[in-house]
Amino acid sequence: MSPTSSPPLRRSSGVRPIFTRRGLRRRLLHHPWLRLAVCWGIHCYIRLIYRTNRWTVEGAESAHRRLAEGEALIGAFWHGRMLMIPMAWQRAAPVHILISAHRDGRIIAEAISYFGVGAIAGSTRRGGAAALRNILKKLKEGDCVAVTPDGPRGPAMVAGIGIVNAARLAQAPIVPLTYATSRRRILSTWDRFHVPLPFGRGVFLWGEPIKIGADLDAAGLERMRRLVEARMIDMVREADRRVGHAEAGAAAQTCAGSPQASATARVPAASGEPAEGRGEALSADRSAFLDRLG
Repeated sequence: MSPTSSPPLRRSSGVRPIFTRRGLRRRLLHHPWLRLAVCWGIHCYIRLIYRTNRWTVEGAESAHRRLAEGEALIGAFWHGRMLMIPMAWQRAAPVHILISAHRDGRIIAEAISYFGVGAIAGSTRRGGAAALRNILKKLKEGDCVAVTPDGPRGPAMVAGIGIVNAARLAQAPIVPLTYATSRRRILSTWDRFHVPLPFGRGVFLWGEPIKIGADLDAAGLERMRRLVEARMIDMVREADRRVGHAEAGAAAQTCAGSPQASATARVPAASGEPAEGRGEALSADRSAFLDRLG
């Protein structure tokens, strides 16, 4: 080889860089002490947000009355509105949240344990049989269960049938629940995760319990699934409107067709069925709403 010639090119070994963002995150979260610090930090941030915002709670009377009577409920909230739910519940009754068995799910489970909230590993979509058995067991024992019907991987704000099946088998009402804050960041994740910020206003909205008939067939269960989904979407929009996100509120009113309607009045009664064609309109309007969030 001449002194001026360049060295021969080497073939790539195929080894990926060690310090990729994903690889570094995985190594950090596998370390027990670092994972504990992350969970503690999430817990502290939730408390910070709760103490530095002015919160109102609306619509909780019916659910709290049922809890006081010892009735087990199934709480339902979207994956993107998960963070502040422990503060909405406020130890009203023993509750267990269905959490993905994935590593990220374990971090969430450890973070919410500081608020006295238990965790059920699994999903109503993947590995649903084991998760369903655990849900029914907890409800039979008199505890409450909380589920993100669009978790763990979406699509965002699309309810799976699992929560309706669980409610039918356990004969436990589904209670929609959400929150919104005036100061926030919406992440560019699949669920448009809502990160609340300090020093603003916040609202927790509780929906009327939705009872699922024990003798419903597949078509009836699908109608109730759409009802749960519609009510949850309308509640998110109403919560956003009440803390000053006018664009989201306007979208909700357009969908409902009544500017004066409340969150619960804009959807059919729990024992009713969604209007004909509501599913298609809801799907299109939900996509527009998510686009507005970013």
